[in-house]
Amino acid sequence: MNKSIEQIRTEALEEIEKAGDTEQIKAVSVRYIGRKGIVTQYLRDIAALPASQRPEAGKKANQTKKAIEKAVEKALSKLALSAKDAADAIDVSLPGRVSPRGSLHPVTRITKRICHIFERMGFDIAEGPEVETDYYNFEALNIPKNHPARDMQDTFYISENIVLRTHTSPIQVRFMEASTPPIRIVAPGKVYRCDSDLTHTPMFHQVEGLLVDENVSFGDLKGLLTLFVQQMFDEETGLRFRPSFFPFTEPSAEVDIQCVMCRGEGCKVCSGTGWLEVMGCGMVHPAVFENVGYDTSTYSGFAFGMGVERIAMLKYGINDLRMFFESDIRFLRQL
Repeated sequence: MNKSIEQIRTEALEEIEKAGDTEQIKAVSVRYIGRKGIVTQYLRDIAALPASQRPEAGKKANQTKKAIEKAVEKALSKLALSAKDAADAIDVSLPGRVSPRGSLHPVTRITKRICHIFERMGFDIAEGPEVETDYYNFEALNIPKNHPARDMQDTFYISENIVLRTHTSPIQVRFMEASTPPIRIVAPGKVYRCDSDLTHTPMFHQVEGLLVDENVSFGDLKGLLTLFVQQMFDEETGLRFRPSFFPFTEPSAEVDIQCVMCRGEGCKVCSGTGWLEVMGCGMVHPAVFENVGYDTSTYSGFAFGMGVERIAMLKYGINDLRMFFESDIRFLRQL
């Protein structure tokens, strides 16, 4: 035995401390406590010592072996933790990971766009309940019970006198009851009707408008809606007013715009007519003013209403209304 067991222990621990990777640590372990290692050989050589020295030499050799084993285990664990920390560490030099971001639904964007156009023209936003009474949804709007116009609305009845609103016109009645002219409001919101096909869904969105003041004429209505169409689409988009019927307006009209696909030349979208219907409008019926207590000899006004999905379909070139409600992320990303 050229070296004492203390020297062997010191050298082994120093080598383990200096080892830079797993392979070096294992090599030190083999050199000292492997089958042919220095400490292993030292233990074998103890048999050649005098009997009085063997117990002490054996004790120190076993302590050295255990110290080396513990140091090797500790060094390997430290390297494993360092590797894990390195894997988990953030490399600030790398580009950041961009988290997926949502966006407004196209129907929401069009609703906001419509409201913004009218807000710039002095209109306020009004809201009301989606579950309405029969009175506000029909009777106050000059649609009494058994009136044929109710058949057009395909109503969801909760009870005999409670319905899911079929239009946002009840908001106009409620607002007029609580206010005195002049009034300028638009009423966006969900409405419900028993209908479902390529161009209809049981729930859809409307924006309706109301203006009440003295000396309001149909010419004012035409000027307002012409400006709206030009701002919603473009200044080259023509429009026309066709006579129509609504119980709560008189006279009434449908508003058509030149087909946004063919520019009035005729195509499949407009059925070859060159025109597309976008909204209804008219002068508020005197009976509606009487129901809210307005003096019809002093005040006049007009109302209009449009389906948001209809405007969105024309704006984005969509031919199936149901696509807005399927939550297909591929479709939504295109818009």
